[in-house]
Amino acid sequence: MRRWRGWLAGLLLVGLAGTLALWQWRQRQTHRFDPLIRETALRYGLDPALIKAVVWKESGFRPDAIGAAGEIGLMQLTEPAAQEWAAAERLGPLPPAHLFDPRTNLLAGAWYLRRSLRRHPQADDPRPFALAEYNAGRGNVLRWLQGPAATNSAAFIQAIGFPATRRYVRDILAATPRFA
Repeated sequence: MRRWRGWLAGLLLVGLAGTLALWQWRQRQTHRFDPLIRETALRYGLDPALIKAVVWKESGFRPDAIGAAGEIGLMQLTEPAAQEWAAAERLGPLPPAHLFDPRTNLLAGAWYLRRSLRRHPQADDPRPFALAEYNAGRGNVLRWLQGPAATNSAAFIQAIGFPATRRYVRDILAATPRFA
């Protein structure tokens, strides 16, 4: 019986140590891009917590992430979106491999997010509109801007026609304060 308790105590300690190590690893992953996120947020006049919440949702802080539709990097950018950023910043054509670079990916993604936020100055909170555009595209957002949903963010969230996009917007809005 004593031997059994000793094994159980040992297993409990190993489990606790493993849990602590996993927690510490996740903390490092979550914060390793903070300086770049702050720099990017400052450059584009965005809330760093919002950028970080998008990164969390899009890639789980993995710069090598590739989405099902070919989205790349921390902010899961498509090549056309990255090319729009490169053209707007007068950088010339951007090789797709550059989207794996955290700095490039954050800059392009934040630029795209800022552009989307600026398209909704009449809204009580432009973030849901911009996040829906980031996830589902401008054309879909334009279809959902009917009646009160054109300016009221709560009504807009309800009007989002894709359940996955509605969840995406809600998840990021809920996570943003955690990253402040």
